[in-house]
Amino acid sequence: MSPQADTHPPSPDTVDSEIGEAIHALASEIYPICRSITGAGVRQTLDILARHIDLRRVEIPTGNRLFDWTVPKEWNIREAWIKDASGHRIVDFAENNLHVVNYSAPIHATVGLDELKQHVHTLPQQPDLIPYRTSYYAETWGFCMAHRQFEALPDGPYEVRVDAELSDGHLTYGEYLHRGESEREFLLSAHICHPSLANDNCSGLALLTLLAQELSRRSTRLSYRFIFAPGTIGALAWLHGNETAAARIDHGLIVSCVGDGGGPTYKRSRQGDAFIDRAMACLLRDSQPRGRVLDFFPYGYDERQYCSPGFNLPVGLFQRSLFGTFREYHTSADNLSFIRPRYLGESYHLVRQAIEIAEGNWTPLSLCPMGEPQLGRRGLYAATGGRKTGQATMALLWVLNLADGRHSLLAMAERSGLPYAEIADAARRLHDNGLLGTVSDQTADRPAPEG
Repeated sequence: MSPQADTHPPSPDTVDSEIGEAIHALASEIYPICRSITGAGVRQTLDILARHIDLRRVEIPTGNRLFDWTVPKEWNIREAWIKDASGHRIVDFAENNLHVVNYSAPIHATVGLDELKQHVHTLPQQPDLIPYRTSYYAETWGFCMAHRQFEALPDGPYEVRVDAELSDGHLTYGEYLHRGESEREFLLSAHICHPSLANDNCSGLALLTLLAQELSRRSTRLSYRFIFAPGTIGALAWLHGNETAAARIDHGLIVSCVGDGGGPTYKRSRQGDAFIDRAMACLLRDSQPRGRVLDFFPYGYDERQYCSPGFNLPVGLFQRSLFGTFREYHTSADNLSFIRPRYLGESYHLVRQAIEIAEGNWTPLSLCPMGEPQLGRRGLYAATGGRKTGQATMALLWVLNLADGRHSLLAMAERSGLPYAEIADAARRLHDNGLLGTVSDQTADRPAPEG
């Protein structure tokens, strides 16, 4: 790996403000669409994302086997409502698509209050919010509404209608591959199956789309594969059809819930010490005092599929607030006012930094290993000594001391506790002054040997 690689992205303040607004705008455009694990909403969303990148669409027919799963019937919905005895619509899918259980079977009937209650979902602890509920693989009908409204319902009767269709069709996902110098890949994936949930769906889709657009304009060492697929079954569909490509994945991130002010949070891959696990741990340590790194556990998003024992890929999960831990999660409160450009921009910057580490990591070898070289006469050390050594100077000293051909820049950042960007800059300066050579980058992406 060349020490001249781009290890210094633009200033976070500049990136965050500009890209955060752009991500929020794209998230706002796709927010109203009713998405599910199949159907027109997924295709409509992919059409919008495809305006920004050369997105390839993949369609897999109903009934196809995907390991232990089967592609279900395709679901499409036109309208849904509940009318009271006076004919007033007390719940209307047209007002909020969370009002209908996602994948609800079609129905048009008149029911009493007792029967209606068996098919209505609420949140008693959050009585003013509409919950998000699904019934992908068990055919039933249902609605969701605010608990406060639900408690005030009179006896009825009620007319209920779900004008939806479950029929043979396709599961659809989108894929974009940015080819680099190497066939080794960095996977970035976001789920596309949720309806109007701004943080838990739209934020990840929008961030990765604009990141892919940026990468499409530059040359990279690695190749970058972006996947926009329905949760669980979409990842399984990609893995089922791409086992050869999966073997080329060296790093991976699942991206979701990246627009709120919590965290940020990184969940390690099943491997636990993969390069991406170490890089994200360094980034959250360096720049995010509230950041958390969690060990892998087999529940969550599509990292479960990529990290399943038959694949065991180095794929972690990046979020701000961890799923299920914020009150807006899977409710109508996860709206466009909940996600903020500032946090979207910060999230973008963190993912981009992880890419820069994967692109720029290399293993230095000291060309002057017998004691410290004299840095002052090379303009690398302050002419006047003092009581305190600055971080930039400490980075130079750490790089020189660890440049034994066994420590990559990432390993140096881990050992020293200094930001990766400081270590990378110090290594570049030392290389430019003839004090460092390079070791084959076959060693650069692996944990440094002990000793």
